[in-house]
Amino acid sequence: MELGRVGFKRRDVADLLTLYGVTDVREREAFLALVHRANVPGWWYQYSDIVPSWFETYLGLEQASSVIRTYQPHVVPGLLQTPEVARALIQLDHPSASGEDIELRVTLRMTRQEVLTPPEAPHLWAVIDETALWRSDSRSVMRAQIQHLLEMAELPNITLQVIPIHSGAYATVGGPFTILRFSEPDLPDIVYLEHLTSALYLDKTQDVEHYLMVMDRLCVQAHPPAETTTLLQKILQEPQ
Repeated sequence: MELGRVGFKRRDVADLLTLYGVTDVREREAFLALVHRANVPGWWYQYSDIVPSWFETYLGLEQASSVIRTYQPHVVPGLLQTPEVARALIQLDHPSASGEDIELRVTLRMTRQEVLTPPEAPHLWAVIDETALWRSDSRSVMRAQIQHLLEMAELPNITLQVIPIHSGAYATVGGPFTILRFSEPDLPDIVYLEHLTSALYLDKTQDVEHYLMVMDRLCVQAHPPAETTTLLQKILQEPQ
């Protein structure tokens, strides 16, 4: 159980709480309520055929997070993509997939975005390279994506910054990364690094502090949120 190889049963946790001297009724019920929540399959369980185990872990962490800070130098973050952009990117990643499989993956990504809308939604702070806004074969798709970014940036729990093309910020950073923070003070921040067929989860203090420093530097070099909104609006005003 400590290694996370098997799930917890209510009886097991109740016995452990007694062993550890936890007798307060409210405190015990709080732990037992967590047992129930932990044993309920995540919404992504229905997509288990297409979701690799290493990404299931991320989806669970994303759902439990209170702050999501992400840097994306090449594409718009998945949480902010329109269905058309998501479909194009998924087709690039899975060129041999069937049309049905592609649509299922698009549905998964759109469902994942619902994490941003409940009252208790995490705060998403996204830093995007300006070049990511132009990676589309269709100008109408690109414009729809930018309009969607403007609408999402109006939400109180979303902060959006764009790094201008002329900035040298990208030269000092590797690939994309995401930092997840949780409301529970005992849980460390986690850095998520996604690769084509796997992912890394970093939680050592030294690693996390390094990525936090890089993220802070990127935020300084990027347009502030208000200037980002102005930039996106100017792009939309350009003649088609």
